[in-house]
Amino acid sequence: MKTKIAIQGIKGSFHHQVSQEYYTKNVMVDECLSFEALVSSLLTNQSDQAVMAIENSIAGSIIPNYALIDNNNLQIIGEHYMDIHQNLMALKGQKITAIQEVHSHPMALLQCMEFLKKYPHIKLVEDKDTAETARRIHEKQLKGIAAIASKTASELYDLEILAPEIQTINNNMTRFVIITKNVSDIPKSNINKASLKFELDHKRGSLAAVLNVMSDCKLNLTKIQSLPKIETPWKYSFFVDVTFEDYKDYKKAKALLNIMAEYFKVLGEYENKQ
Repeated sequence: MKTKIAIQGIKGSFHHQVSQEYYTKNVMVDECLSFEALVSSLLTNQSDQAVMAIENSIAGSIIPNYALIDNNNLQIIGEHYMDIHQNLMALKGQKITAIQEVHSHPMALLQCMEFLKKYPHIKLVEDKDTAETARRIHEKQLKGIAAIASKTASELYDLEILAPEIQTINNNMTRFVIITKNVSDIPKSNINKASLKFELDHKRGSLAAVLNVMSDCKLNLTKIQSLPKIETPWKYSFFVDVTFEDYKDYKKAKALLNIMAEYFKVLGEYENKQ
């Protein structure tokens, strides 16, 4: 029986590409046009696991996705890094000068802004998904409208690439996490990374003390993201990623952080793929 994977977007999207690269066996995909729909797919058992973008090397963290994972008690069981190559595409036979609008996901538009500035006559329109925009142009035969999407999307939806590799920074990488409702059953010997959430007293030195514990326990802090607690002004939740060589060091740090923090939660323990 094939594993069903929820992806944000449709076939031809970067999430779809990750699902093909991460899983060694053939998988079925549940196409979701929003991250909220992706989470719902998991919670209602329409899918077994899901692929979710969590941060980009240019645009930074996708902050609402941290909250979606946390609020729905989902578990991170893996990660995948992908170089993002953005391409401008439209119906065949058109030139860039004939393009009046470019539709794409806000993140894709942001990643290509330097290129788009060269064409001030083109209106930028935010859309839900890169590949879905490409498919719509093909299905409705929309002239004068271009999409920014992957090369795979251009092939799937029979569009011509007017300008390849238009991302501002060539080393444009997105980190995706693999999420599920269940706690990971990865052997401890393979686990060398964890995603954690904690809340601290609003007093001087509390965050520094936690960071010192991580350092003393030989944890390498690879990511820290703070989110304000809406119900408690001037109080923050911290989301961190740590890597380690020995699970025993991490286990010791986890026990100490559980004592030091007002609230402590493990969002996932998995294998570092970078």
